Amino acid sequence: MKHTISILLILFMHELQAQELFTWTEPASNMAAKSIGFRVTNTLMNNNGSNKYSYLLRPEIMFGISGKVMMHAEGFFSNENKGFAANGAALYFKYRFLSNDEVHSHFRMAFYTRAAINNSQIYQQSIELNERNSGYEAGFITTKLINKVAMSVSAGFLHAADNTNENKFFYPDKYRNAIGYSFSIGKLMLPKEYTSYNQINLNLMLELLGQTNFGNGKTYLDLAPVAQFIILSRMRVDASYRFAMLKDLYRSASAGFLLRLEYNIFNAYK
Repeated sequence: MKHTISILLILFMHELQAQELFTWTEPASNMAAKSIGFRVTNTLMNNNGSNKYSYLLRPEIMFGISGKVMMHAEGFFSNENKGFAANGAALYFKYRFLSNDEVHSHFRMAFYTRAAINNSQIYQQSIELNERNSGYEAGFITTKLINKVAMSVSAGFLHAADNTNENKFFYPDKYRNAIGYSFSIGKLMLPKEYTSYNQINLNLMLELLGQTNFGNGKTYLDLAPVAQFIILSRMRVDASYRFAMLKDLYRSASAGFLLRLEYNIFNAYK
């Protein structure tokens, strides 16, 4: 009986959280406590005004410190600076401060912050702390899950510092600050019913991603459809295409593909 109850609880929690694993943004929920995750994100972006593509590799390690606290450490590698080379690194911290759980739904809120260092040349007005800019970011995330549908909203303040290797911020200082925001929605499509822990999950999502620079008031707004597969509840494969719907805020690349691989180890430490 205890074994049966444990399996049912695992399946129930698995279903409850399955479609909260967004790709371009983080939800307010955290990874499991005492877990470690390994992630490799590949993006291939089409440079504006040319037929050349920029390739960015982001290896990442994630720590579920507790049920409320998690941390990510990631590195950046790209082919933009005279061959494929390391560009920088970042630390991401998230604290879930509100959780309201019901039988088939929950509502959660979290605070997040990110700090990044980068050696890339700066030649765009948008601030990209997980790709091109040194600086910091802080904001809030709200996530609502109802049955098999999850919705998440985030907003945060971004500040761009000078990059290393004497790659100073190219634009006037008033361009250093921006607000970033997102809206994500996802639905668990498969399986229709849980019968085994080994079933593959398919989540389909849409993510709306935007930024407005305080210095010039200009904005970009992107849409990113995502297909996500979860295997054995510990492996993820995400595939997405991101494209611009509004291009007022200048970026060197505004459309491209993402492929992410992830593996999680539960109860990795005491």
